[in-house]
Formats: sequence, structure tokens, C-alpha cells
Amino acid sequence: MKKRNIFIFEKKKRKKIIKIVEYLVLGFLILLFSFLSLSILAFIYYAGDLPRPEKFTEKTFIKSTKIFDRTGEILLYEMYGEEKREIVSLSEIPEHLKQAVLAAEDADFYSHFGIDMRGIMRSVLINLKIKQPTYGGSTITQQLIRSSFLTQEKTIVRKVREIILALELERKYEKEEILEWYLNQIPFGPNVYGVESASKYFFSKPVNNISLEESSILAALIQAPGRLSMDANKEDLIARQNYVLNRMEEEGYISEEEKKSAKEKEIQFTKKSSFIRAPHFVIDVQEELLKKYGRDFLEKEGLKIYTTLDMNLQEIAEKAVKKGVERNKSYNANNAALVAMDPKTGQILSMVGSADWFSEPYPANCQPGKSCLFDPEVNVATYGMGRQPGSSFKPFVYASAFEKGYTDSYIVVDEETNFGIYGGKPYIPQNYDGLFRGPVTLREALAQSLNIPSVKVLVYLSGLEEGINMAKKLGITTLTRESSFYGPSIVLGGGEVRLLDMVASYGVFANNGLKVPPVSILRIEDSEGNILEENKSNSPQRVIKASTAETITSILSDNVSRSPVFGPNSRLYFPFNTVAVKTGTTNEYKDGWTIGYTSSIVVGVWTGNSNNVPMRNADGIVVAAPIWREFMDTVLK
Repeated sequence: MKKRNIFIFEKKKRKKIIKIVEYLVLGFLILLFSFLSLSILAFIYYAGDLPRPEKFTEKTFIKSTKIFDRTGEILLYEMYGEEKREIVSLSEIPEHLKQAVLAAEDADFYSHFGIDMRGIMRSVLINLKIKQPTYGGSTITQQLIRSSFLTQEKTIVRKVREIILALELERKYEKEEILEWYLNQIPFGPNVYGVESASKYFFSKPVNNISLEESSILAALIQAPGRLSMDANKEDLIARQNYVLNRMEEEGYISEEEKKSAKEKEIQFTKKSSFIRAPHFVIDVQEELLKKYGRDFLEKEGLKIYTTLDMNLQEIAEKAVKKGVERNKSYNANNAALVAMDPKTGQILSMVGSADWFSEPYPANCQPGKSCLFDPEVNVATYGMGRQPGSSFKPFVYASAFEKGYTDSYIVVDEETNFGIYGGKPYIPQNYDGLFRGPVTLREALAQSLNIPSVKVLVYLSGLEEGINMAKKLGITTLTRESSFYGPSIVLGGGEVRLLDMVASYGVFANNGLKVPPVSILRIEDSEGNILEENKSNSPQRVIKASTAETITSILSDNVSRSPVFGPNSRLYFPFNTVAVKTGTTNEYKDGWTIGYTSSIVVGVWTGNSNNVPMRNADGIVVAAPIWREFMDTVLK
């Protein structure tokens, strides 16, 4: 009886246990069903307004506009707005860069399905511990989704949306496609996106040429591009680089020797001066483009601008100007500018708008645009209404007289002369040395830059109105007032001109009387290589007789006629080349000029101070001619 009671009790106990198990299984199934149902509802709810994953392939990458030199091989500048980016295929990206990124950001990239559960659980535990949603445990796929379609806010809702779309992206696309998009999309620094732009920005080279140590730097930047890319945080960047290299060794991508070698090598970062070359020229080109296309279009559509600039000549010009200004400081001449142009095509070959764009204004406490002896960013070659040209204006007036039929052998008398009342007082000009030479030919008067004969040529032979009009016809754009405003002193440089205009105008003499306006752009292509604009021919226009141009050239290259004033071996004399040249100096030595040419190049140099403070007893032959001569000597070789 007792055994039977025990059996019945155990049987009831087993049934009770089975029921409990059944309830537990049922409860688990209900919970599982509820979880799946809620997950599906959440997926539907959060995915409802998400972009389709395939939208990623339709996403238009913002591309910067690039400005090149005439060869198309030297990048002068990039125009970009919020994003500076170049797209490259995965095959162009070095293996060690891919490996560095995978080791640092997502070692299990090729084995997970879009999310890393271990990484997520680890980040959840850390966030609970610090009581802030700081760490995300994101895979490369999640980072790609976040940077492309979602905000950077750290919320549960955004995380769910990110996971859902990451799963969808992995379901529809290959790993290689996702990695390529990621490497072209992610930020590396201030407005720098994608590995190609990052490589050029930090190392001045395309990404397919970077080394292991440079790859580890780029991979290191991904964690905090805004902070780590700053010069002040270079130690933190190197520390993160070391972490990347350690991870690469742990993952078997590199050996211990390779890791040690990469850590020991010093990284050569791009100098700031490399971000823009020939800056004054480039800024002028940019202004021209902005007027035509608008900033938004240029900063997003990835145009390629091929300019006329010859970078070899530009570097020669920059060195000559910088060296000349250092020498000229003893004359209190703290700035200079140089422009070189091809007279046959009008193409600007070099433009140096100030002594050094990258240096600070001088003196240190000056106000740029007002009180600076040297203002680096102002382009003297094209700025405002310009500067007074001194005697370098004289050839225009002589050309006007020659056009009327006067010859270079025509004689005028160099003597004290009262030309009438101008500015409320008699106008009685003097020669630079205060002497009078009596009868002189027009050739001698121009070659020796005699003032009194030159005023006589303007007043009696050319005519004031005609002389000014000749300057305008040749290319001077700044003489906008009535001729009476300037008076006869215009022939001595009494009106403001721009250096670029002066060079272009002298180009007419070099080109036998044919005018070709200055041009700085050869062609413009869109991002696909289609030509939007092309300067096939800058059509020349005859503005003076060929004989007039030839006479001016003959006089300005006549060393014998010039010698009584300048000496037989001045900086203007070239024994083995025909080089025409004219200097100019303004009242009180505020400006010094030298402009000269051959049949293939015209070069003009201005020297002085940005704020118009006079130099110390320095005329054009002293401060401008040495810069001009150094440039010409190199070019003619």
C-alpha cells in the first residue's frame, strides 16, 4: 500500500514538472514570437522612411573643381565646399591601406553580415557602465550607412535604423563594393573625404603611391578626423597610428619588422604652401570662374580647369621676386610683382602678385589694405585702379605720334618749357637730371627717357586725347576719366595703370601691332572629360601699323641711343639677344617699373610699397630692372 502511494505521488510530480516545462516552452515561444513580431514591426516602422539601399549607388558624390597648370599635370588649387572628394576604384587602393582600415575599424568585416553582435554587446556594457550612449561597436557597413544617410546623433532610434539599413545593404551588395564606397565616402579631416583626397591633402600624392606608414596614418584619422588632423594633435595621431600598426600585426597583415620600421619612419606631411600654387594667378582665375559658373556649381561638379600658367616660369618668377625684394629692402622697397605673357597668344605664363603670398604682412602691427608696406594677399598685378607707371607709359604716346606719320628721326628741342596752367599752376616739367640737351631725335628722346621732349611729343605731335586713346587701344583699362583730368603729365606716368594691362599693351609692340587680350584659361572640362569651353584661338586684332610697332621695338632695344643716360652695359642690355625694354619711376620714388619683351615673351615688373610709401632714392633701373633681368636671363637661356 505504501509503495503504491509513493508511485502515485511520483507520477503526479512528473506530470506537474511536465506541465511546468510545457508552460515554460509555451512562454518562451510566446516571448520569441512577440520578439520577432516586435522586431518585424520595428523594422517596418523604422524602415518606412529609410532610403533604399540601392540609393547608395545612385548617390551623387560631391566633387571638387581642380585648377591645373598648362600641362594638366600640376594641380594648382582645388575648389570645394563642404566636401573635398575624389573617387577611386578599390583596385587603385593599396592592400596595406585596406588592411590598415580593416584592422583598426572592423577586423571581422568579411565574416559578419553587417553588424557585429560581439561589438554591439561590448559597447552596450560600456555605455551602461558610463551611463552615456558613447560607444557604438559599429562595423564598416554601419559607419558607411551613418555617414551617407543618417545623422551623427547617438540615440537608440538612430542605432536601430542604422542596423536595419546595414543588414539590407549587406544583403544586396558584395563586400568589395561596400568597402570601396566606404573608402571613398568617409571623412579624414577638414572637408576632406575619401582616401584619394586625403592622400593628396596630407601627403601630396595619389593614394596608389602611399607607403605603409602613410596608410596607417590615414587609417588612424578615421577615429576622430576633426581632432586628429589638427597640427596641435600630432602626438595623438601618432599614438593612434601605432595602435593601427599593432592591430595590423595582430591580424597577420604585417610582420613585426615591418611594424617597427613603419613606426620609426618620419611622416612627411604636406606643407600648407602646397595647397595652393601660384596663388595670385589662381585667385584671379577663380574669380573669373565664379562670375561664369557660380560657387555652388564649381564646388560640387568636379570641373577640370586647364590654365595658361607655365609652372617652370612661375617658379623662376617667384624666386626672382623674393630675392629682389630682400635686396630692395635697403631702399625701403618691400614689395614687388611680376607678369609674363606670350604676346602671340595672350596667354599669361606667370603671375606673381606680391613678394610672398604665404608670409605675414609687414610691419607686424599694420592694417592690411591700409598701412602695410607689404601686403601679401593683394595682387598688385591686377588690383584696383593700379599704380602710376612713370616713364614706362611713354612708348604709347610715341606710338601715337608715329601712327600720325612722324618718324624716329624727327627732332624736338629739349629745353625748359612752360606748357600752360594745369592744376592751377604753370606746368614746367624737368628732366630726371635737371639738364637740357637741345635738339634731339624722337629715338634719342624715348631711348633716354627725356621728360621735356616726351611732353612735347604728347602736346604738339600726338595730342593729349589721341595719346590717351592710344594707351586704351593697346590695352590700358584704367584711364576712365576725361583727358583734361590727366593733362600733359600723363606721358610721364600721371595716371594709374595695372601691371597686367601694361604687359598686355607692350605685347602689341612685340606682336608687330597685333593686339591679343590676356587669357588665363585654356579649356574647361566637366567631371566626365567633356569640353565645356576651349580657347582654341585668341584672335589678334590690328590696332597699330606694323611699322609703328617695329619702330618702338627698335628704339627700346637700341643700346647705343640709350647709353648716354643708362650707360653701355646696363641691366637693360643683352649683347646676344634683341630685347626691347623700358623703365619707369614715379614722383617721390613711389613706384619702380621695368617692362621688356622679345618676339615670344613680354615681362613686366613693379616694385614699391603696398601703402604707397616712397622708396629711398630708388628708380626703376635700380629696384625693378634686377628682378626683370634675372627672370629674362633664365628664360632666354
